[in-house]
Formats: sequence, structure tokens, C-alpha cells
Amino acid sequence: MKRSQFIYLVPALAVLAAFFVLPVVRLLPASVSSESGLMLYAEIITNPRYATSMISTVVLSIAVTLASVALGTLMGIFLERTRFPGRSTVVSLVTLPLSFPGVVVGFMIIMLGGRNGMATNISSALGMGRLVFAYGMAGLFFGYVYFSIPRVVTTVMAATRKIEPMYEEAARMLGASSWRIMKDVTLPALAPALFSTGALCFATSMGAFGTAFTLATDINVLPITIYTEFTLSANIASAAMLSVVLGLITWALLVAARLLGDRASLL
Repeated sequence: MKRSQFIYLVPALAVLAAFFVLPVVRLLPASVSSESGLMLYAEIITNPRYATSMISTVVLSIAVTLASVALGTLMGIFLERTRFPGRSTVVSLVTLPLSFPGVVVGFMIIMLGGRNGMATNISSALGMGRLVFAYGMAGLFFGYVYFSIPRVVTTVMAATRKIEPMYEEAARMLGASSWRIMKDVTLPALAPALFSTGALCFATSMGAFGTAFTLATDINVLPITIYTEFTLSANIASAAMLSVVLGLITWALLVAARLLGDRASLL
């Protein structure tokens, strides 16, 4: 290794040690510190509360990822390729949620679908009853989609900018429809970026706490379960075990997305 490369190696090792090695070294022993030892991990299946929490979190994260990637891809392609008055303002507004913490997003969902929210008042005025969705999984879904879409939009806009126009023009000259061009040319070219941003959406949804904590009335997801085990029950071992499980699921998805993205980029 060249001496000049050490200037990059030192910060990398410092970050790796501070944000990966040390937490894992502390977390893994804590997860087997109870009398059950390694058997405590079996409770992720045998304990109904833990199992429901894990399944709910994974299903919610998958739904958020699919919705965010679908909507964000269409928005990103449109905003990158269409010029219109006020475009810069629209892009700024679309990416605005990136500056909001989870608590603010949760509060906005309550203002929209809470007991006195805008959607609730409108549905009541139309004689459709009181539409309250903020305090359950639906509210959490909308909150997570809200702050996931900007990540997809910015990634897709950057990836769309790099697509060679000649491929789409060639397909158009051969008589391909707009849908066929999107399916056979544009989306394959965007595949590595979509896998990457989709993985980030999934990882963020798996571990997000602020929004879930703000809305938590009838919500059973892993971050809330970990919080209650740690603070209310002082069950350090179970909280650590659930944290390890959450981390492993997220890590496995990130690795899979990276492999799929690399494979797509070679096609």
C-alpha cells in the first residue's frame, strides 16, 4: 500500500471501529447475557409479541420500499427530463422531507389522519364517518413513504442523467412504444440505482424510530418493541437480541441489493 493511501485508510478504520466494531462487540454479549443464553434468540419465533413485531416490520418495510421506488422512479424520470416553469421549486419541495426528523413526520401524519386531522374532518363532512388512520400501521406506512420518496427521486434523477439518449432513440425509431422503451431500455439502465435506493428505503424503514414513537398507539414494530423492552421492562438481553435480529435482517437485504445491483450493472 502506498504511503499516500494511509490518509484514506485511517478515517475508514476509525469509522469502522466506532460505528460497527464497538457496537457489535458490546451488543452481542448483551444479547446472550440472560440465563437462556443463545436460546433467547429462539424467542423471536416462539414469543408471539416478538414474532408479530418482526413480521410486521419486515412486511411494512417491503411495502414502503415498493411504493417509494414505484412513485419515486416515475417522479425522478419526469423531473429530470421535463423542463417547465418552477421546476427547481418543485424539486426542492419534493426533497424537503429529507430535512425533517421522524418526530416531525409523525406529527404531520397526525395532522393529516389523526382524530382531528384534515382527512378526518373532510370524511366526516362528506358523511363517510371519521377516517382516522394516523395511529396504526397505515399512518406509519404513509409517514415512511413520505420520507423515503425523496431519496428515490434524487437517486433516480442522477441515474437518469447518465442514460445515453441514443439507446432510447434507437428503440423509438424501431417502433417501440413509450411503455416498451421504459420497460426494455430505461428501467434496466436504472436497475443498479433502483436496487441501491430500494435497499436504503428498506433499511431506513426497518430501523426508523422517531415517526413510530410519535404515532405509537397501536403499532407493533421492532424499534418500538426494542424501546419498550429496554426502558419499561429493563430487559437488556431481549432488547439486545432484537437489535441483533433487526441488524441481521437489514444487513442481509443490503448485501443482496448490492449483489443484484452489481449483476444488473454488468448486463
